[in-house]
Amino acid sequence: MAFDDVEAELKAAGKELDKDEEIERIRNTFSLDAYSVLELQPGVPESDIKKTYRAKSLLIHPDKTTNPNAPDAFDRLKKAQTVLLDDKLRAALDEDIADARMLLMREMKLTADDEETRSDEFKKKWREKTIWVIRDNELRKQRQMKAQMREEGRQQKKEDEEAAERKRKREHDDAWEKSREQRIGSWRNFQDGKKPEPEGGKKKKKKVKALG
Repeated sequence: MAFDDVEAELKAAGKELDKDEEIERIRNTFSLDAYSVLELQPGVPESDIKKTYRAKSLLIHPDKTTNPNAPDAFDRLKKAQTVLLDDKLRAALDEDIADARMLLMREMKLTADDEETRSDEFKKKWREKTIWVIRDNELRKQRQMKAQMREEGRQQKKEDEEAAERKRKREHDDAWEKSREQRIGSWRNFQDGKKPEPEGGKKKKKKVKALG
């Protein structure tokens, strides 16, 4: 095999290794922290988000690699970009990150001016606290959603019961009105000296057979 062919194969193998490493990195990153998925810092401009996403998406695109985990990693990458390009979602994530920093500083009894807040150890703990804050908020949202669904279910049940009661009352009133008309008719017939007609209308006269 020629040297050029060997070199080409090594480069191809190196690229595949880069793809595999990036795919695993994304899949092992906390997916709800979009900044970590894209390896970006809060405050980056939108142009950097798009540029980084394009570079990473081209690297791990399922059509560009045979790695079976590529579709999952690509989906996570795409969701991360969607979050950071959405003003409302990005603001919520930024707030979680800021809350995590504040909680950590409070726990460690630090101030913003302390040198320790700029150390790698602090940054590592900050990332861990950020994950905790995001998860805690997600759990709270889920609990609120379940409580809301239960309340909506109770409200719907109440409305259904009220609708059924109104229907039952209408049917009762209709039946009462019909029976009232029948009672009035029977009373008038009684006053006129008429016998009330049996149910089903007039009685049929029995035919008498002639004798002989």
